[in-house]
Amino acid sequence: MAMSERHGSATKELDETKGWRPAPTRGTDRLAEPPRGRPQRLSGRRRWLHDNGLSIAAFALFLATLVGMTLAGRRAYNEQQRQHGEPAVSLGAYVRTGHFGEALFENWESEFLQIAAFVVLTALLYQTGSPESKDPEKHEAVDEDPRHAPSRRDVPWPVRRGGVALKLYEHSLGIALVLLFVLSFVGHLVRGRPEYSAEQVAHGGPPASTLDYLTSSTFWFESFQNWQSEFFSVGVLFVLTICLRERGSSQSKPVAASNGETGE
Repeated sequence: MAMSERHGSATKELDETKGWRPAPTRGTDRLAEPPRGRPQRLSGRRRWLHDNGLSIAAFALFLATLVGMTLAGRRAYNEQQRQHGEPAVSLGAYVRTGHFGEALFENWESEFLQIAAFVVLTALLYQTGSPESKDPEKHEAVDEDPRHAPSRRDVPWPVRRGGVALKLYEHSLGIALVLLFVLSFVGHLVRGRPEYSAEQVAHGGPPASTLDYLTSSTFWFESFQNWQSEFFSVGVLFVLTICLRERGSSQSKPVAASNGETGE
């Protein structure tokens, strides 16, 4: 009995010395895992690449897919030219055609619309359980009035200046995305008009003006077929992030978080 008490006392002392540790998960002690973040002793170019890897990867993928689109589009365009008894075009000539410009701006238009809607809707509405939403039961830092922010040297200049500059800066992300959408919409209209007009002439109709193209069902079909997919994908993201996880992603809740937990 005395030995049992001494053993229990020793165990208690050991626990008090080492502290409590959770049971290992699937044979791996989670507390033994190295912390994530910037590797130690990075400097110069490697540090810049590490700190900007997300945008670098995104733009690299953009350029790679743009090249693929251009090469595949030229081949498809030249096949159409051959079927109509027209000469093939060079790569430089192809990127100046409506076939290329309309496809490019049509997709940019829908993407910027999606992101602009995402930014604005998440500022106004909630989705309980989604990390993409603010928590409806809490006051979020993004809702704080910047006019009450403490004066610091690293505060953006529009905040220090106040007035109209601050009013615009408060919504500068949404404004920029909406402007990019409008520019892409105009690009779709301007670059797609020659292709539409050529099709009209080929079928015995008169050449089409920009207004003719804007008011045509073809133009709006090209737009709506992309817009619907963008809004659908955003809605799917809102719902799937409630119950699914992607460890390490800023767009996911922690793997062990409850499904009802909202926000990051």
